[in-house]
Amino acid sequence: MNITYSNFLKPACLLALAAVPFTQLTVCRSEEVKKLRTRWADEVTPDNVLSEYPRPQLRRGQWWNLNGPWEYAVRPDNAEQPQKYDGEILVPFAIESQLSGVEKYVGYAELLWYRRSFSRPEMDDGERLLLNFGAVDWLCEVWVNGKKVGEHRGGYDPFTFDITDATVEGDNELTVAVWDPTDGGAQPRGKQLRRPHGIWYTSVTGIWQTVWLEKVPKSYLSEIKIVPHALQGSVSITPRGPTDEVVTIVVRDGDRQVATSTTRMGITATLDLPNPVLWSPQQPHLYDIELTTLSGDRVESYFGLRDVSVAKDSDGINRLTLNGEPLFQFGVLDQGWWPDGLYTAPTDEALRYDLEVAKRLGFNMIRKHVKVEPARWYYWCDKMGLMVWQDMPSGDRYIGGSEPDITRTDASADNFERELRRMVHSLYNHPSVVMWVPYNEGWGQWDTVRICQLLDEWDNTRLVNNASGWTDRGMGDVHDIHRYPGPAVPEEDELRASVLGEFGGLGLSVPEHTWREVQNWSYVPVENEEELLERYRKLLTEVRYHIGKGLAAAVYTQIADVEIELTGILTYDREVCKLPDSVRTLTELLYKSTAEIVDVVPTSEQKPQTWRYTFSNPGEDWQQPDYDDSSWRAGQGGFGGNEVHNAQPRTGWTTSDIWIRRSVDVSSKDLSRPTLRVYHDEDAEIYIQGKQVASLVAYTTEYVHVPLNEDVVELLKRGPVTIAVHCHQSLGDQFIDVGIVDFAP
Repeated sequence: MNITYSNFLKPACLLALAAVPFTQLTVCRSEEVKKLRTRWADEVTPDNVLSEYPRPQLRRGQWWNLNGPWEYAVRPDNAEQPQKYDGEILVPFAIESQLSGVEKYVGYAELLWYRRSFSRPEMDDGERLLLNFGAVDWLCEVWVNGKKVGEHRGGYDPFTFDITDATVEGDNELTVAVWDPTDGGAQPRGKQLRRPHGIWYTSVTGIWQTVWLEKVPKSYLSEIKIVPHALQGSVSITPRGPTDEVVTIVVRDGDRQVATSTTRMGITATLDLPNPVLWSPQQPHLYDIELTTLSGDRVESYFGLRDVSVAKDSDGINRLTLNGEPLFQFGVLDQGWWPDGLYTAPTDEALRYDLEVAKRLGFNMIRKHVKVEPARWYYWCDKMGLMVWQDMPSGDRYIGGSEPDITRTDASADNFERELRRMVHSLYNHPSVVMWVPYNEGWGQWDTVRICQLLDEWDNTRLVNNASGWTDRGMGDVHDIHRYPGPAVPEEDELRASVLGEFGGLGLSVPEHTWREVQNWSYVPVENEEELLERYRKLLTEVRYHIGKGLAAAVYTQIADVEIELTGILTYDREVCKLPDSVRTLTELLYKSTAEIVDVVPTSEQKPQTWRYTFSNPGEDWQQPDYDDSSWRAGQGGFGGNEVHNAQPRTGWTTSDIWIRRSVDVSSKDLSRPTLRVYHDEDAEIYIQGKQVASLVAYTTEYVHVPLNEDVVELLKRGPVTIAVHCHQSLGDQFIDVGIVDFAP
């Protein structure tokens, strides 16, 4: 055989870079990093590689798994198929990964070749043999016995070739050639770089999801489309295939048959469901489906009844709703990287583990960050009751928050739109997916208005987040901002819900469980688990406050460390969970009524509040309620310099110290758990009725909450009290503002 990879498949805009040697673009980090592995790596053997059926929503009983040892070779992109290969690679792990057994980078001007043999199963007349790929990054051509059976562009979507006519009885040769430009091209690539650093990670080349064979009759089910009608208690099912054959549909709830219908390929059947049970994080109920064609093809699937929307609550605030009811969505950012498998989890148990931890800690949502996972990941979200915000993998040029959308070449535009459409198509039936996120922080952001319109046309059953981060274009269902450490809430929008797409970023290094011992990175480094827990507790308290101010969802960064990024709840090897299970009680408070938090003594964030103030040291007893402050000036809070991050100075303060006082009477209020709300830059001492209730050091970049002891609560309940504050500033910006809010238990 003499197989040549077709260079014409490469987009012209990418071919121009092919002369750049990969060795000039890559920094090898083998001396810097350890061979960090997860506990599941030891379960991976040549005979046991991701053995589960990979497509839970279109399952067949008879299939042949092609995962395991293949031959591989890396050659110049203009070379013919190698006659001699370089060695063995364990599919479906990317060649750069430990579990592949190779750990080798592939250059821009190189091709990765795969080869293996397989035995064709016994086939009756008219039966077809399908070759399925879960995903290959990025561009591939496939041959069987030297005959080309197909080609595919796209690193994240499944595809199938009918290889029947290229096979023979007995042994057959399967050959695959892959080209992946990583960040040398404009195609969607997520966080992969040829020179990884910071929040950008090791490249992933080639086959990275399961490869398998299936035998089907001539008229077979190639796909099904499932549209739930949760509020109507019905489901629409459209079977599709190469003919218009009759299809029988049976819906079961456990062992009980609840609906049946007969239709034809391409014709939608709507089935009413008696006493429908809706899908939710609290009750992730799934119905089973069996579809059978007249010619004998039989597949199994499932669906969940759920409806998502944006609607106003009783206070007129836009909220995310599930099945017609407001539900705060509290998620965790999930990037889906593994120290041993990179894009590919070592086992199905490993794939499930991060989700189990998220569920255990009380999260009800996952933001799948600039990556698309194998179908089984979404299956586990469906089963466990975890909602998913699905990012589109980014690519092309990145922009800042104030820049306009980029202009793409025709090839880049085609790649993005094609892969976006396929992502929506392949994940459409999963009830867990509730939102599409085409862009993150301006990464490859292009033609935003039209892209959001397309998403709505392709799928009007889910929400659209036009841009997560700082490049909002004013359309879609949510206004999404990022704030580290945060939290914060976007300005109120008449039509859209306000969400926090990223916050947190607390980073704890756990010795012996890091990818690199030194020069790691996080947004907010912490020293130990105690500090991590306390900071996390404070962040969730802030989130709860912002819910009352209109926040509809928040996403904490992140579920697991990735390479040198240490912001995970789990270490990169998944051996240490840095937060205790007890934080679930904090999370559950976020799902309670949003009317539980009220302003008792307002800060000056929304409306200026009047204080007495002085820049001169007032001497002793200035904090006592009977102190005479009549000589002090009156001014509106907050007090500070001209420019302060996330705050509004209304009265100038440029000296080193300021003293402020204010008298309030909150005795008529039904107080439950009053808490200070403070923005301090820098050190602040706060007194109530002459009693020191807080001593705050350093500075904040947001308003934060400080709990009050029970004896202070009793003071507030008795009658008028004086709040007195001293703030000292030594360097940089300066600001002080204080109020009290009430948190119900």
